[in-house]
Amino acid sequence: MHKISGAGEFKHELPSHYVDQLTTKSLSVGTYSIPVGGVDDQQPHREDEIYVVTTGRATLVTPSRTELIGPGDVLFVPAEEPHRFVDVTEDLALLVFFAPPYTGRHPDLPHPADAS
Repeated sequence: MHKISGAGEFKHELPSHYVDQLTTKSLSVGTYSIPVGGVDDQQPHREDEIYVVTTGRATLVTPSRTELIGPGDVLFVPAEEPHRFVDVTEDLALLVFFAPPYTGRHPDLPHPADAS
């Protein structure tokens, strides 16, 4: 068993704050915070991803969809899909689950901000 204390709590750091909390052979878990006015600077990656919104409100943008999100929402983003959180209207805190474990930016995929 492994307990992650304080997971999903908001951490006020600009432009955003990601922390790996747990990594196993099959998945990894992290926490991600974006304050009002912050910037989601993540880049596409190789892993499937699930976000659980614990606090805050924002918009998740992908090439095929734009979705308003808030507390209690669970979001799935498939591997290699460009995505980012924009218009953070309330400090945002998320639990993030990756499968397989997170390895970092996918080098062959553009950063979502490059599309702007």
